[in-house]
Amino acid sequence: MERYRRLGGFAPSFLPSSAPSIENMNAVELTRALVDIESITNNEGAACSFLLDYLSILAARTGGCTQAMPVECGRFNVFACWGAPLVTLSTHIDVVPPFFPSREDDEWIYGRGSCDAKGIIASMVGAAERLLAEGRRDFGLLFVVGEERNSAGAFAAAQAARGSRYLINGEPTDNKLALGSKGTLRYEIVAQGRMAHSAYPELGESAIDKLLDALEAIRRIPLPGDPVLGQGTLNIGTISGGRAPNVVPDRAQAEIMFRLVSDAGPIREAVESAVAGRAEAREAMSVPAVRLHGLDDLPTTVVAFTTDIPAFAGAWGEAFLIGPGSIHVAHTLDEKISKRQLFEAVEIYARMVRRLSAKSE
Repeated sequence: MERYRRLGGFAPSFLPSSAPSIENMNAVELTRALVDIESITNNEGAACSFLLDYLSILAARTGGCTQAMPVECGRFNVFACWGAPLVTLSTHIDVVPPFFPSREDDEWIYGRGSCDAKGIIASMVGAAERLLAEGRRDFGLLFVVGEERNSAGAFAAAQAARGSRYLINGEPTDNKLALGSKGTLRYEIVAQGRMAHSAYPELGESAIDKLLDALEAIRRIPLPGDPVLGQGTLNIGTISGGRAPNVVPDRAQAEIMFRLVSDAGPIREAVESAVAGRAEAREAMSVPAVRLHGLDDLPTTVVAFTTDIPAFAGAWGEAFLIGPGSIHVAHTLDEKISKRQLFEAVEIYARMVRRLSAKSE
């Protein structure tokens, strides 16, 4: 416990006084330590500092180096490498709200970020320790901020590449290599009206009516499918507006997100047509769909969520997507990760680094 206090005071509450030192944590212990440090997007500082200290201790005794890579004021990515990295293992530090701490039973670790993606961080660190014990010095670890909102950390990392030829990006895929992931197209749909007393609606102009008409037109947009990535989808995530039941609303807004399996251009045109004369469509984010490759005999899958891979834009090498945990429990109050999958991922990541390093050489 004393070592945790020296590392910024981030001592996980579950650790007894006899807990292993920071250098000797296994994947389960490190997962819980990370989960117990709240790191909701834009508040990753404590978790980043903990990881930087953890990796600095590992690097100091194994001939590596670490760096806090600036992203924006008060935020940084955590990078560690041993030699010139041919392969980089990467995932994100931030999580979605609400925060809740870790607990475990014989099979699972529970808590915010356990599978998305702090358990993945722990497995990647475990793989690094295994590779270092074998004498390998040609890989790196890159843990970024902001993935859950706008990939700010990955965009910053893309401007600070280190020559890596392969990037193993970690997201919950049940330890299967993803052959592709859907893209996203996010909009704010904003309607303007004119207030009036609801007893005399003819004197006003309802922004909510306009918004509902625009959303109905958007829902009728035909979405393409893809033989690998599946069907494109639409989610209307939030709706807000109005002032009181007896006031004709002067403003209303919705946030919507398309999951893309093809080029976003036709959908953009369809959205503009759907809202014309009713509302304004403000594009908030666009991430293209991604197609990826398999490797050796690893089982494969296809995922519907988006990742940091497009933001890296190839700067850290050809990307692969794989990680322990199920996306079906990520972002839920039942978020958890299998201890068995954590340790399996240690082996998978180490094997991938060996294979990709040999391929690179």
